[in-house]
Amino acid sequence: MNNSQENKNISRRHFLGIAGGAVGMAAIASIGFPSNWAANKIEIDINNIEQQKNETDVLVIGGGIAGLFAAIKAYDAGSKVMMVSKGRLGSSGQTPFAKGIFAYDKNNSTYSIDEFVEAVSASAIGTNNKAYTRQVAEHSLARVNELKEWGFFDSVLCNKPFRKPIDKRGITVMERIVITNLIKENGKIAGAAGFSLDEQKLHFFEAKSVILCTGAGGFKPNGFPICDLTHDGTIMAYNIGAKVTGKEWNDGHPGQAKNAADCFDGWHGMFTKKPNITNVGIRHDLGVDLNYQAYILGNPLKMGRPGSEEPGSKVKGGPYVPEEFRRREGLPEGDKKPPKRKRPDNDGPPPGMAGDLVGGSSAGMAIHKSEGLVPINDKCESNIPGLYAAGDALGSYMAGAIYTQIGSSLAGSAVQGAIAAEAAAEYCKDIKLQAIPNSTINRIQEEMLAPLKREAGYSPAWVTQTLQGIMIPNFVLYIKREKMLKAALTYIEELRDHHMPMLRASDLHELRLAHETENMIISAEMKLKASIMRKESRCSHYRLDYPEPDNENWQAWINIFKGDNGEMKLEKQKFDSWPV
Repeated sequence: MNNSQENKNISRRHFLGIAGGAVGMAAIASIGFPSNWAANKIEIDINNIEQQKNETDVLVIGGGIAGLFAAIKAYDAGSKVMMVSKGRLGSSGQTPFAKGIFAYDKNNSTYSIDEFVEAVSASAIGTNNKAYTRQVAEHSLARVNELKEWGFFDSVLCNKPFRKPIDKRGITVMERIVITNLIKENGKIAGAAGFSLDEQKLHFFEAKSVILCTGAGGFKPNGFPICDLTHDGTIMAYNIGAKVTGKEWNDGHPGQAKNAADCFDGWHGMFTKKPNITNVGIRHDLGVDLNYQAYILGNPLKMGRPGSEEPGSKVKGGPYVPEEFRRREGLPEGDKKPPKRKRPDNDGPPPGMAGDLVGGSSAGMAIHKSEGLVPINDKCESNIPGLYAAGDALGSYMAGAIYTQIGSSLAGSAVQGAIAAEAAAEYCKDIKLQAIPNSTINRIQEEMLAPLKREAGYSPAWVTQTLQGIMIPNFVLYIKREKMLKAALTYIEELRDHHMPMLRASDLHELRLAHETENMIISAEMKLKASIMRKESRCSHYRLDYPEPDNENWQAWINIFKGDNGEMKLEKQKFDSWPV
């Protein structure tokens, strides 16, 4: 029976029952009925999906540089370790793209560590967590020296250098496993669950401790290498009660105006370069200056970088930049001569910011290290006992809510991976492995495979495109005002309530996309609600209706967590404090 015949066999009443009342009617009106858009032609045998149980002390989720150091340092501290990754070790997420790593050498720096921390705090307008800022300076050189030993700086690709310390220790690495659930039992972490992309098998991991090294995420924009990062770890942790922070901030990486979706060529050979070491150079970059210029000037393609002296780039008003970080004329309100300060060695534009630019290539991602799980101390520990996070999965505010140091993202991930590992290994010494009850396994299996069991529904690709149309416009995500934020939130809540429950999948790849789409929808809701709550402008968060920093009311981070009834709740946490 062909597809058109199959669709004719779906009655109008049955279709409306599947699609959901008025939503289904809207779909019929806009797309036409019968149509192949809703049919789910399953390509795998759901009844023959196997289960595999795995046991370990420390489970590291993620195969980037944070995951690398988390795995080897936990092993070296005496723990049994397993690493599981959605991609390939060192070859997914942003790690293959990052080619500059910061190393602070007290014997070869114009800054003391104290001066470094204070300079970052000045650029970040108080948004950084000084404990994590200090950590990256104190430990970065040691991590860089280990990377040198493994051949990291001699190779364009990361896989072989990463494999060297992993294989030497015999650490189990399971690749192309999509983790969909974190598991909590008796108030503390008990493991995780997911499925293989290459075989019909579900994996359940019983673990004393879990370290999330899952990176940040976006809305799968074109032009920047985050298309396989969708805040999976953050949303999984939120679902079991972890606090999340930093959703109102925006990474301002632009793409090239010519062939804007070309991630490989548009970044001027970064993928084919060998990594290098960067020195201290405090900056105030990759906020939303370019987005503000585009909003005011009508989005001309040839407007130059924020801060350039090209015609048309000088715009009054816009995001506030601390006076000492106005490096060039042309920044908003930047016609005053900046005071003398220590000039960084790498005072040119950030990577990729050359040529004619267009914004939005990293849409949905915050500044590195400014979003993710809320740490309750300087050990990368979350509010869920046994659950740790590192790198862009941890809302450490290492650099604050603005880009302050080239190379600090890669260095911070390496440093935090090691710190989280040592804390997790210590935690495991006094913890017994918890068995995951069969009832929990059965429930998670039903949730995980639900899109494969739907006879009809929305494809994750279509819902993702709808989400992008809502969230990525400049006047929603970057240049914010309450009316537009609330309008976008109404659409996102519609996706959450009526489209997310009807996502369908025909195979394991589409099942992955369905779970990623769910995570992006929840992340979008978080971004909009946090942006509405922060009634000021600061660093990479800009409100047209509240254009100035408000130091009286907003010397605080915003944390997000699930209430007792499952509702999304938001709270303030004062700068320079740990959560209660």
